[in-house]
Amino acid sequence: MSVQNSSSLRDRIASLKRERNAVILAHYYTTPEVQAVADFLGDSLALSVEAQQVEAEVILFAGVHFMAETAKVLCPDKRVLIPCPEAGCSLADSCPAEEFAAFKAKYPGHRVVSYVNTSVGVKALTDVCCTSSNALKVVESIPSDVPVLFGPDRNLGSYIRKMTGRENMVLWDGACHVHEEFSLERLLELRRQHPAAKVVVHPECRDYIVAVADYVGSTAGILAYCGRSEAREFIVVTEAGILSEMRRRYPDKLFIPAPPDDETCGCNNCKYMKMVTLENIAAALENLAPEIVLDEATRQAAERSIRNMIAIR
Repeated sequence: MSVQNSSSLRDRIASLKRERNAVILAHYYTTPEVQAVADFLGDSLALSVEAQQVEAEVILFAGVHFMAETAKVLCPDKRVLIPCPEAGCSLADSCPAEEFAAFKAKYPGHRVVSYVNTSVGVKALTDVCCTSSNALKVVESIPSDVPVLFGPDRNLGSYIRKMTGRENMVLWDGACHVHEEFSLERLLELRRQHPAAKVVVHPECRDYIVAVADYVGSTAGILAYCGRSEAREFIVVTEAGILSEMRRRYPDKLFIPAPPDDETCGCNNCKYMKMVTLENIAAALENLAPEIVLDEATRQAAERSIRNMIAIR
């Protein structure tokens, strides 16, 4: 896209926001140009909190499908737009609601904790949701003698189980395609090239990647750590979209994306997040569509688990 076309689209989006009384919520993993038109930028937890506080009539969610669903669950009286309905999530897709219901039935008496990266159907089967920002707090809020069923991310679940020492925690076998694909060999080579760099890792990564981290946390946690750390260099082991915000906040520091196993790629990108563009944002605001529409009974069941999460944060 040319600079002129990009500028024209940004102006058009700004005008449409005013006309539609709309706000744009965007995740850190979207492209820099999408982040630039957002009214609020954040990770999954921050965006969930922000959604319920929005006063505008229209929420456009620049992110993947489950995020827009979450906004609609919390704001049933708002029109929630998803600029690219095809922007799914490999982690959410790894946990179909029907299969999760059957899995849950095998473990009666277990408290169900589901990562927010799930469909509204899975959230409706859940006692309390969590994000990578508050998963530890959520699990620790459950009495230690109460068994937990955690889904769908096996890597985050394994990390939380290790941190809490809870052996009575059953994990659904799902994963994020981005965080599964980091190469330990190439990461260690980067570390040899940058011996002063701190390695910051998202807990959705495999355990052997987490094991070499200087800091493990959510995208928001990683951003905060890089700000308070005295280090000047960081090897970033999460989706590469976060680098834009890191460089904006801390221009005097160096951020190096960790590479995946595929040697032809320089960094890991979520193909779904990158499907959100200025073009489809403008089109969604113009047409007030595509819109998220949910079954009300499912929405209410999902709302309980999300609000339980927000209350714990």
